[in-house]
Amino acid sequence: MPKTKQSTKNHLNSFVLEYGTDIFKTDGSILFCKLCEVKVNSDRKFVVTQHVNTEKHKRAIIRKNVKNTNSEIQQLVTNTPKKCLFSHDLCKALLSANIPLYKISNPQLKSFLEKYTSREIPSDSTLRKTYVDDIYEETIKNIREQIKGNKIWVSIDETTDSEGRYVANVIIGTLNTDAPGKTYLLTTEVLEKANNSTIVKLFDHSMFVLWPNGIRHDNVLLFVTDATPYMVKAGRILQSLYSKMIHLTCLAHGIHRVAESIREKFKKVDKLISRVKQVFLKAPSRVLVFKSEAPAIPLPPEPILTRWGTWIMAASYYCKYYKDIRRVLLSINSEDAISVKEAQQLVQDPNMEANLVYIHSNFGFIPEYITKLETQYISLSEALSAVKYVQNKLNDCEGEIGDVVFQKFNNVLEKNCGFKTILNISKILSGQESSMEGLPDDLTGDDITYFKYAPITSTDVERSFSRYKTLLVDNRRSFNFENIKKSLVVQCNTLEGI
Repeated sequence: MPKTKQSTKNHLNSFVLEYGTDIFKTDGSILFCKLCEVKVNSDRKFVVTQHVNTEKHKRAIIRKNVKNTNSEIQQLVTNTPKKCLFSHDLCKALLSANIPLYKISNPQLKSFLEKYTSREIPSDSTLRKTYVDDIYEETIKNIREQIKGNKIWVSIDETTDSEGRYVANVIIGTLNTDAPGKTYLLTTEVLEKANNSTIVKLFDHSMFVLWPNGIRHDNVLLFVTDATPYMVKAGRILQSLYSKMIHLTCLAHGIHRVAESIREKFKKVDKLISRVKQVFLKAPSRVLVFKSEAPAIPLPPEPILTRWGTWIMAASYYCKYYKDIRRVLLSINSEDAISVKEAQQLVQDPNMEANLVYIHSNFGFIPEYITKLETQYISLSEALSAVKYVQNKLNDCEGEIGDVVFQKFNNVLEKNCGFKTILNISKILSGQESSMEGLPDDLTGDDITYFKYAPITSTDVERSFSRYKTLLVDNRRSFNFENIKKSLVVQCNTLEGI
């Protein structure tokens, strides 16, 4: 006897019964997935099975389970009625993504979140007063847990923000024997003055934040800063308290100082780069002329002197496209601006192109190696190999200027008191050196093994300053500094890291 064909309604209801009413529903004509909010083809069972096994559907199930768990937790928490897990997580997400808390009061955004989360969205004032402190404390607690029992390195630098404050950031990182460690922004503070005493106080305060039950002096093995005199002096003072600590000044910054000495030797080239930058800065009509006259080349770079190596990169650009730049500049009316007139005079200097060729051929490699040193999580031997390569290349430079630049680089290394120590440690780790002479007396053989991935630059602090500047934009100048600090610490210590 032939099989009786099942009706469409019964066929669809069979899937609802099999997977549950919380997964599928049907009106008798279509099968609808409640979790994914999509219609599912139900002609064949394997198609429904395929949908259930998709990543999208699995993620929807996880979200549903998490939501149910959170609901159960919130029902159990009866002794803290003012604290809501949803509001806590919402505040943490906003801080981590650098979204101002007041954005949550936007009517359209608020109604959207209420519609799709079925939650009452708190005001920004509630988030700020009730949850920011808790999230900050959780972040600091997590840092302490991660650092617990580990050897660490510390890096401090200061900058002047848009409000004229001296702001110093403290970066710490773990030192491991077999892999790169993790990096954290521990704190950011306003300094009354930028001098050695304020840096020493900040360092000691930061270590107390990390170890509130007692500072572990022997766990601090490396201190990385720039080469300003007050930082060097602060490093010497701190070494008397942290006897195992080596103070190293940033080698990427040191190479940038060499690049600055090159800029000083070529004043006309420097003036050309500056004037051409002015010619095309905020001048759409001249940019249009440039694009029509030289469509195949990029616009002239706008080097920023405080950004390491950008001036050398600009000089290399002018060397490569000199004839095109010259043609474009001479096609612009000299009466347009003083910068145009001066740029035209400079570009017609008979020695200009030759100077650019010399800079590019002898020093054009510098930005690449500064970038290499800025790379996070490279080994100590790899970083020192980059420094050695720069030294050898500068030694090969010919001419009087080449000799002066090479001497400048050697002076930078000579003044870096921690460089020789770090170099000896690297040689011991690689088997090139068997003597422990020249190392701090309290530094043991076991301590040396933790330097395999030690940093030799302070670029992590510079990255944290970039985050700080995006946090303190023009429309957030009334931001209380204590809240800036908490927001920045939370933001920099998310999964993404510094």
